[in-house]
Amino acid sequence: MYLMQNKKNYQKELERVLAAEEGKIPSLLLHSCCAPCSSYVLEYLSRYFAITVFYFNPNIYPEEEYHYRAAEQQRLIGEMKTEHPVQFVEGRFEPSEYYAAVRGLEQVPEGGERCQVCFRLRLGEAAREAAKREFDYFTTTLTISPLKNAEVLNQIGMEEAQKYGVKWLPSDFKKKNGYKRSTELSREYGLYRQDYCGCVFSKREREKSLQTVEGFSDNR
Repeated sequence: MYLMQNKKNYQKELERVLAAEEGKIPSLLLHSCCAPCSSYVLEYLSRYFAITVFYFNPNIYPEEEYHYRAAEQQRLIGEMKTEHPVQFVEGRFEPSEYYAAVRGLEQVPEGGERCQVCFRLRLGEAAREAAKREFDYFTTTLTISPLKNAEVLNQIGMEEAQKYGVKWLPSDFKKKNGYKRSTELSREYGLYRQDYCGCVFSKREREKSLQTVEGFSDNR
């Protein structure tokens, strides 16, 4: 579990990187969790980077949900007007990797250690891919979510970057109304917005919370 000490402003750190790279168009491997979360990030960062979206999410359940989200990601890239072209690379989909990684953490509440293990699985693969393809930077769309801890994600991203010898692009995309803008773009492009993070455990928690709300309403 990560301890939150001396919390950094990762949006300001991102802006410092953008200023240092002014006049250049570095390459960026952008790990994406879904099309809605990537929408604002693509709009924002495509002004500064040549982006390849890397869709690696073996945590998503069920399989048809995974394929639907992947297709939505590709549709958005095809329809969205960006300053520089955006490419798409789909990683392998082997849910057994995810279940092996989180074994023993199945009962941990959403947002806890199980999620951190999931983040590391996906960001580690993104770092390997970025190193293999010689990208200048890599990062993830996950920091746009109000439900995700940007401090934890950036710490994991930096650790994986050091491990594989690539540069991590710091971010907290929910800043500067990023999350709000992502909801606007989702409406504009008619994107499918899921009501759970992606894994079977988050799906169960969501269904349980809905049942609780419905039960409360029935008993009023």
